[in-house]
Amino acid sequence: MSFSNQHQNLFRKITILTIALASTCAARAADAPAPAISITSPALPGFDLAKYEYARVIRLADAALKAGPKTIVTAINPRSAGGPHDFSSEGDYWWPDPKNPDAPYIQRDGESNPDNFVAHRQLLMEFSRNVSALAAAYKLTGDQRYATAAVKHLVAWFVNPDTRMNPTLLYSQAIKGRFTGRGTGVIDTLHLAEPAMAIVALRGGAAVPRAAALTPETDAAITAWFRDYLHWMRTHKYGVDEMNAGNNHATCWTLQAATFARVTDDPEALAFCRDRLTQTHIPRQMAPDGSFPAELARTKPYGYSIFNLDVMTALAQAISAPGQNYMTWTMDEPNPRGMVKAVAYLAPYLADKTKWLAEATVKNAKTGETRKIQPDVMYWNEWPVRQPLLIFGAMASGNKDWLTLWQKLNPDNMVEEVQRNYPIRHPVLWFPADTPAAK
Repeated sequence: MSFSNQHQNLFRKITILTIALASTCAARAADAPAPAISITSPALPGFDLAKYEYARVIRLADAALKAGPKTIVTAINPRSAGGPHDFSSEGDYWWPDPKNPDAPYIQRDGESNPDNFVAHRQLLMEFSRNVSALAAAYKLTGDQRYATAAVKHLVAWFVNPDTRMNPTLLYSQAIKGRFTGRGTGVIDTLHLAEPAMAIVALRGGAAVPRAAALTPETDAAITAWFRDYLHWMRTHKYGVDEMNAGNNHATCWTLQAATFARVTDDPEALAFCRDRLTQTHIPRQMAPDGSFPAELARTKPYGYSIFNLDVMTALAQAISAPGQNYMTWTMDEPNPRGMVKAVAYLAPYLADKTKWLAEATVKNAKTGETRKIQPDVMYWNEWPVRQPLLIFGAMASGNKDWLTLWQKLNPDNMVEEVQRNYPIRHPVLWFPADTPAAK
C-alpha cells in the first residue's frame, strides 16, 4: 500500500472517530443536568444568568457539602470585652504606637494591622461562602441535599443556643486603649447580606419548592434572629452612627438592613432603605460624573470605589420590585445620577486600570485643589475581580461590554482582603427566577 493510501485510510479512521466522539459529546451535553430555572433580562436577550453560573455554582456547592458548620464560639479573642457568643473584631488600620507600645493604638489609614484578631471575620466569611453556594445550588436545581446542608449552617449560627451568635455587634472594630467596640464595626456583618438572600431562595419559588429542611419552626427561629439584629441596628447608637456615616459604611448598613427586611418581611424597613438610597446615598455620595468623592479621597481609592459601588448596586437590586427597578432609577435634573451612571463611570477603569491612573482625579475638600489618583497603598494588584456591579448594571441596562467584562474576570479570588471586600459572590441569589427553564 502506498503512503498516500495509508494516509487516506488513516484520515478516514480519524474522521469517523471524530464524528463518533462529537456525537457522543452532543448526546452527553443533551443529557447533562441543566438549571431548573431561567434568570433573564429583556435588556440582554439571549443571556441566561442561571445557565451561565450553573457549573460554577454546583462546583462550589459540592465542595460546601463537605464543610460542616463552624461558628464564632470556636474562636475566642482574649482582648474582647464580650463573651463567647459575641462577635469580635479589631480596627483594621490601628497599630501600636512605636513611641510607646503600651499606649493606645494610633491610626494608619489603609494599612491593615496583621496582628489584629480576625478569626470571627474569617468564620463569618466562610459561613457566607458555604451557605450562599448551597442555597444558590438549591435555587438552580431543587436538590434537597444542598438545602439541608444550608439549613444546618443557618441553625448553627442563628438558632442553636450552644453555637449561635448574639444578634448584636457590641464588640466589633475595638481599638486597644480606646474603644471596646464601635459603630464602624457594623460593617463586619456585611457578609450576612448574601446569606439573607439565601434564606429567601430556600423558601422556594418559580420551579423550585420550599426547602424541606426549612420547616416553619426553623424558619421562624432564623427569622427571629434577623428581626432582633435589624432592630438593634436601627436603635443602638452604634447602628445609628453607622447608618449616618456618609460613605461606604452607610451603604453597607443599608444593604444589610434591606436584605434583613427581605428575610423578616418588613415592608416599612424596606421602604426606609429605598428612601436611604434615593434621598441620601446617591445625592450625598455620588458626584455628577458617577464617582464617589469620599472614596476617592482614601488611600485605597480604587478598591473603595469598587467596593462601594458593588454594595450600592446590590442594594438597588435588593430593594427592587415589579415596576420598581432601582438599578435604572435616576435623580432628577440638574444633576441626574443613578446606578447605571455610576457603573458607566467605573467600568472602563475595571477594563483598563492604566486609564484610572491616567484619568481619575480627586479634589481636596479643604483646599479645592485637584490631583491625579495614585495606586492603592495595598492590594492594588488584586483588583478587579468579577465585580457584581457589572452584572447588575448589564442586566439592567443591556450593556454587553459590561457583561463581557464580568465574564472575563475571576469570580473566586481567595486572597483574604479580596474576600473581605467581595460580599456578593452568587448573583443568582439576587435576581428573581423569571420562568422555569425552557425544556
